Amino acid sequence: MTPEHMTHLVQQQRTFFATGATLPVAYRLKTLGKLQEAIRQYTPKIQQALENDLGKSELEGYMCEIGLTLSEISYMQSHLRRFAKERRVMTPLAQFAAKSYIKPCPYGVTLIMSPWNYPFLLTLEPLVDALSAGNTAVVKPSAYSPHTSQVIQEMLSQCFPAEYVAVVTGGRAENACLLQQHFDHIFFTGSQAVGREVMVSAAAHLTPVTLELGGKSPCIVDETADLPLAAKRIVFGKFLNCGQTCVAPDYILCHEAVHEKLVQVIIRQIKTQFGERPLDNPNYGKIINEKHFNRLLSLMDGTKTVFGGQIDRAALRISPTVLDPVSWADPVMQEEIFGPILPVLTIKSLEDVPEILRDKPAPLALYLFTASRRAKQWITSRCQFGGGCLNDTVIHLATSRLGFGGVGASGMGAYHGKAGFDAFSHRKSIVDKKTWIDLPMRYQPYGKMTDKLIHLFLK
Repeated sequence: MTPEHMTHLVQQQRTFFATGATLPVAYRLKTLGKLQEAIRQYTPKIQQALENDLGKSELEGYMCEIGLTLSEISYMQSHLRRFAKERRVMTPLAQFAAKSYIKPCPYGVTLIMSPWNYPFLLTLEPLVDALSAGNTAVVKPSAYSPHTSQVIQEMLSQCFPAEYVAVVTGGRAENACLLQQHFDHIFFTGSQAVGREVMVSAAAHLTPVTLELGGKSPCIVDETADLPLAAKRIVFGKFLNCGQTCVAPDYILCHEAVHEKLVQVIIRQIKTQFGERPLDNPNYGKIINEKHFNRLLSLMDGTKTVFGGQIDRAALRISPTVLDPVSWADPVMQEEIFGPILPVLTIKSLEDVPEILRDKPAPLALYLFTASRRAKQWITSRCQFGGGCLNDTVIHLATSRLGFGGVGASGMGAYHGKAGFDAFSHRKSIVDKKTWIDLPMRYQPYGKMTDKLIHLFLK
């Protein structure tokens, strides 16, 4: 698609939005129902595409992508009328008589740029939120997951006209062309480096953005934790999708008193969940491409590998790998891992954690395994992070009742459910002033009585 075609596409959507067709809630609900039915019909194709791109099994593809998208649609169908309703607020006495209210309105023409690691979920879920809020959308899936991008394009083009929802495929050139267009809101999920480029491009048109980025999400285990259960849940969250999850536990900060035992139970859990030979497990996925495969290999240190380390270059597969002991100076701690490598670091006291994390970019997620209520309060109040779990991993992103987003370097804004509706809406603040009375105190000439009234009302 040429820059001229993209300009024409955005103008088409702007013209369609101006008709007001997307504003009625009934129209939005009809749209959600249509999308819901299309996803159900395309489920086998989507599952096959996810397997081709990432080696995901049918169960993992449904559990982590298709099912969560359908869940978001169902949630929006149940709550959209309430979300879209005008909300009354109290009017100050000084503005008597008037009605004050907040009116949610769609931004207009939106751009959704999605990543390759959960290519269906992270494209369709923000689309659900954008359409629920009454916008049109241009969707740009990742070039690194071409099979899923193709299915998305086929499904959405059959579902909606291009002036309402359009899919643009391609790579960096197409991304650059899209970012030159004037959108009313941009929703981007991906790396921090590209997130900066999105912000720079959006600034040219003063376009608001939602950025869902990443970072090195810590998993903290203190001496009171239930270690077997912690290991079970850490292994699930870390090696799901071969570690290619933006909220995967990036590394473990373990209390030195339980360090050795935790490593042992983690190794045991890897064998339990993936078998003695994970590379032979058909339900264990693969790395997205050779570039990322080679990057991950450069982060692996054979002298610190206490478990795993096996690779299958032809299939782009790396077995679940545990590195121990690791220091902050090691290569694996210099960037977000985004793969099946789990470094283990130790701490002497939980009290030290906020100080340790303070000079590092705020992560997208934080996980704490502890039996101590004080520890939960200490970590969640003293550490900066987007969201997370206590005594579990990754599941906080699987509910439409919790907004999901980052902070600082890990992103800005949130989505899912009401937070997603709000992300794609402008909330107009409106005062409806009545005409049957007009208090004179604000008008000149001012006198002593005016002064008394102003001080009475405004204090």
